[in-house]
Amino acid sequence: MSATPLRLLAAGLLCAACLRPAFADDEKTDKKPNPAAKASPRRDKWWQDRHGKFLKQTEKGDIGVVFLGDSITQGWEGSGKEVWKKTFAPLKAGNYGIGGDQTQHVLWRITEGKELDGITPRAAVIMIGTNNMGGHSAEQIAGGVETIVKQLRKDKPKMKILVLGIFPRAGKRIDKSATGAKSGELLEKVNKTNELIKKIADDKVVFYKDIGGKFLDKEGGLPKAIMPDYLHLSAKGYQIWADAIKADVEKMTKE
Repeated sequence: MSATPLRLLAAGLLCAACLRPAFADDEKTDKKPNPAAKASPRRDKWWQDRHGKFLKQTEKGDIGVVFLGDSITQGWEGSGKEVWKKTFAPLKAGNYGIGGDQTQHVLWRITEGKELDGITPRAAVIMIGTNNMGGHSAEQIAGGVETIVKQLRKDKPKMKILVLGIFPRAGKRIDKSATGAKSGELLEKVNKTNELIKKIADDKVVFYKDIGGKFLDKEGGLPKAIMPDYLHLSAKGYQIWADAIKADVEKMTKE
């Protein structure tokens, strides 16, 4: 074999290595589809109805900031309603959070679900992945978040994106979480996932911020005054969230 074919072979092998998933957790990962990164709808009527509500919200237009996520994001309509009204409503923010959603559900909503089609928000805030903790690895969850971000970049290249680290849950003061995992194990997995998620940011269009520490007390626990069920936020918790990202969101909408 001549030197030229050898160089071509080496280049081909190098390119193949470049295509390996960023969050591969074993040699088989690039051969098996990541279930957390495969767009999937939910079939329950409640979910379908809320998806329909989002389509109508988008049809009305005039949305400057999109908040994408699960029940924690949806909670801006509940415990966080007053904070939202004074902090994000002036920025023409739209809430696109659905309780129970995982990364693959959000991915479906922005692809086949067409929830954001026809609008040109200047910024998006994403916080998703906590509901994947029970059934997916940290690498799979981070891969799901990465796929969502890539899709948003493809669909809305001028939109700035703030990816938030998954919030802490099941503080050290309790033994069990909603997933049945020991609290320490769950916190460790959340932290591991966030370490992977932050690699998605390029600090130009996609930004990462972990505000989880702001919800914890000095002992590393989750005060019930902030997270009554060690997962969802109280009004106080939403105020902490708003204060932590307000400047970031405002900056993204002006650039």
